[in-house]
Amino acid sequence: MDERPIYLDNHATTRVDPRGVETMLPYFTNDYGNAGSVSHSLGHHAREVVDSSRESIAKAICTEPAEIVFTSGATESNNLAIRGVAERRRRRGDHLISVVTEHHAVLEPLQRLEKKGFKLTLLEVAHRGLTKAGWLDPQRVADAITDDTCLVSVMLANNEIGVVQPLAEIATLCREHGVLLHTDATQAVGKMSVDVRQLGVDLMSFSAHKMYGPKGVGALYVRSRDPIVRLDPLISGGGQERGRRSGTLNVPGIVGFARAVELCMEELHDETQRLAKFRNLLLERLSLQIEGLELCGPDLHEKDLEGRPIRLPGNLNIHIPGIDGEAILLRTPQIAASSGAACSSADPEPSHVLQALGYSSDEARCALRFGIGRYNTEEEVLLAAQQVSQAVADLRSGT
Repeated sequence: MDERPIYLDNHATTRVDPRGVETMLPYFTNDYGNAGSVSHSLGHHAREVVDSSRESIAKAICTEPAEIVFTSGATESNNLAIRGVAERRRRRGDHLISVVTEHHAVLEPLQRLEKKGFKLTLLEVAHRGLTKAGWLDPQRVADAITDDTCLVSVMLANNEIGVVQPLAEIATLCREHGVLLHTDATQAVGKMSVDVRQLGVDLMSFSAHKMYGPKGVGALYVRSRDPIVRLDPLISGGGQERGRRSGTLNVPGIVGFARAVELCMEELHDETQRLAKFRNLLLERLSLQIEGLELCGPDLHEKDLEGRPIRLPGNLNIHIPGIDGEAILLRTPQIAASSGAACSSADPEPSHVLQALGYSSDEARCALRFGIGRYNTEEEVLLAAQQVSQAVADLRSGT
């Protein structure tokens, strides 16, 4: 009997798809060459596999292979993009713009630069109670840009409340002012259609383990023309990745990354429909049984001007008045969900994203985040709704 909990924390990480594991295995044992060792057949084969994987990943986001830089994950990609632009001598200025709801992997590099003398502007988003809660009005970006702005960084899809930001409109504004635009697309690639040309971004971070690939490998898209984007590297040494990120390439991880991207693209339409259905069902059942439940973030049916949903299909974040999210999770060990962002779980402070939406620190602690994924079933969703509802009822009654 499988005693593992019902896994509803797919924003934190995903299970590696077995089809991806199968493609990776030979590169741990038989085909173990270093892609930088081109003086023998094992090295040549490793280089060919990396090149092929780079092509697959580039195709998925509608760009060229040369614009993909492999990293250890989105945190490194974010740091390389932000610090790589800001610390370059010939940058435009020393002003940085981002959003209060960004992941800490963006906020902390920005705050580090602020301590070094850079000027930092963090933009507010739509507050709770609005159908677009968490959404960034592009006009806020336009109003914040100055002649000294060298970089704007706006997350494409939020890891806590699932809101999808209007990147194409923001990119147009940045381009008009000659400012580079970076986006953390970690939660977006593989879960929605992402075309870097249509978005108009200059830099984009993403990671394999959020899309059913292995941990420890990610990528940074770096625009190579109109304009060319130049970065100061964070890691120097072997000159790999055209000198932008030195270090021996993780060949098995890159192979698994590419296969994960391919599978996501092949199954994107059906998976999107299924996850949205399960997400809506979960909210419906919880709302029927939990008095006062509030949806955190944008309305499930809210769309942008092009008719596309502005919330990720598998994302659900709820606020339950007076009931601590951690208390619910302690009473439901058979459910793996989150009461905040996994990457900041060591931080006792409540969610900065929910506080940015207008929740008090106490209210922000009364939240649960569910990330529904590829391997969840309708039966699991119904069982999770039942168990969470029962836990809330017991806590409210004092039993």
